[in-house]
Amino acid sequence: MNIYIGADHRGFKLKESLKKFLDNTEYEVIDLGNDHYDEDDDYPDFAKKVAEKVSEDPENNRGIVICRSGVGVSVTANKFKNVIAGLIFNSDQALLSRRDDNVNVLALASEFINGDSAERIVDIWLRTPFSGKEKDERRLEKIKEIENG
Repeated sequence: MNIYIGADHRGFKLKESLKKFLDNTEYEVIDLGNDHYDEDDDYPDFAKKVAEKVSEDPENNRGIVICRSGVGVSVTANKFKNVIAGLIFNSDQALLSRRDDNVNVLALASEFINGDSAERIVDIWLRTPFSGKEKDERRLEKIKEIENG
């Protein structure tokens, strides 16, 4: 599985920390930027790059997007077909987001979580499979119908 990761300047430090954490996993981690701290960069640019990659193969690709509040990157990522982005603040929420909602893009708020919390969230989020339960499938299908207009 490929893990695409991207962050603006407010999420840059957390992104770099999570990359080191993910180096010790079996996942292929692809950094889509920013590749340096730039206080003038904009979160939509990086969320877009990550969401495009996840959208191409949502079953085998996952994304992690980070900005100050997590809201901007989550909103941006959710504009892409086949992307289900969730703004996650704790490991219980990470588990539910995967198990019940099949979230394939994890949005993190650098202002509100620290590196240790982020690592726990990412670890659980990556290890938790989608339930595939009829009720969860049905709900996701309703979201797709909304998405398709």
